[in-house]
Amino acid sequence: MRILLVEDELMLADAVRDHLLASGEAVDHSASVVDAEIMLRGTNYDVLLLDLNLPDGKGLDLLRDLRRKGSATPCIILTAQDQISDRIEGLNAGADDYLVKPFDLNELSARLAAVSRRYSGNPNPFVELEGGVEVDLAGRSVLRDGEHIDLTSREWALFDQMVKRPGQTLSKRQLEEALYEFGAEIESNTVEVYVSRLRRKLGRDVIKTVRGVGYRVEG
Repeated sequence: MRILLVEDELMLADAVRDHLLASGEAVDHSASVVDAEIMLRGTNYDVLLLDLNLPDGKGLDLLRDLRRKGSATPCIILTAQDQISDRIEGLNAGADDYLVKPFDLNELSARLAAVSRRYSGNPNPFVELEGGVEVDLAGRSVLRDGEHIDLTSREWALFDQMVKRPGQTLSKRQLEEALYEFGAEIESNTVEVYVSRLRRKLGRDVIKTVRGVGYRVEG
């Protein structure tokens, strides 16, 4: 997933970012409302992780503005405010989920995955693909003819994007955005390299090439 983390507590932001990067996610970080607005205008994010109290404004004002402009980007609020009224206000402003600090990083990953599945139109974490391939999106595991297949974090990040959208062709640019955070140097053949690796592990027919467009998997 391509994730925007809006959080001004730098120690917490670093911990969240390191955890998600180790899981194969691409994470951009902003410590202010203004920077977040700029990044949101220039990039299509899969999920927004949003603190409520920021140095130059309120996270909820940013979220309300996004929703008024028609943005459907999923949003999980991260905050130390644990009153029920705060949670209700956040959800009513357009948030999809709410985590109270301090939180467990593995729980954050699980909530991210759940929100992402709902927005992809496929809330079921279990997906069967051609070639005897079974995928558990929640457990981040892949079986081929009943045998467990080990994927690296980057291989999973790429495969995950396609599995969540079976039958939909994703462009090379869309897949690159799932692999790299803002400002990272992208090799021109990165997507092709990872697709080739996945085909060696899962079978050549699992990932289809749509020439001149991109790649897809069939459920």
